[in-house]
Amino acid sequence: MREIKQVRLSGFGGQGVVLAGVLLGQAGASEGKYVSGSNSYGAQARGSSCKSEIVLSDGPIDFPHLVIADLLVAMSQGSYNLYCKDVREGSGLILYDPGLVIPKEGLRVRHIGIPATEVSLKRLKNKQVANIVLLGALIETTGMVSEKAMKRAITMHVSERFQSLNLKALRLGMELGRKTHG
Repeated sequence: MREIKQVRLSGFGGQGVVLAGVLLGQAGASEGKYVSGSNSYGAQARGSSCKSEIVLSDGPIDFPHLVIADLLVAMSQGSYNLYCKDVREGSGLILYDPGLVIPKEGLRVRHIGIPATEVSLKRLKNKQVANIVLLGALIETTGMVSEKAMKRAITMHVSERFQSLNLKALRLGMELGRKTHG
C-alpha cells in the first residue's frame, strides 16, 4: 500500500502560501516522491483568500487534486474556518498561527499552534517569512520531507538575496516544531 499525504496550505494573498506550496512540492519531488499541486487565489491577490494544495505519494497519483486533507496549515482565521472541516478526523493535523487563528472546539483533529508571525518579527525582524517558519514546523512534526530537501527547494525557488533569511526561518520553524512535537 503506497503512502499518500494530502496537504492544504491556506491564508490570504501576500503571506507566501503559494511559495510554501511550491517549496513543499519541490522538496518532495527531489526526494523521489510523486507530487501534484494546485493553487487558488481570491478575486484580488493580496489580502484575499489563497490556498495551495499538494499531494505527495510514494507511487503514481491517480487523482491529482486534494480530496481530504491529512494536514492543514492555516495562516488566517477565514481560511481556518473554511477548511478545518475538510481535515481527516482522527489522524489529521492542523498547524495554525495562534496570533492569527483561534481554533474551534470539538474538532476531532490534532491542532498545533506555531507562533510563526510573532516569532518571525521578534527573532528575524521580518513577518514575511512566517510561511517558511510554518514549513519548518511542518517538516519537523510530520517528517513529510527532509530538511535537506527543503533547503534545496529554497535555494532553487527563493531569490539569492532572501535565501539566508529563509533558511534561518526554516531552522526557527523546525526548532518550534521540536518544542511542540515532543
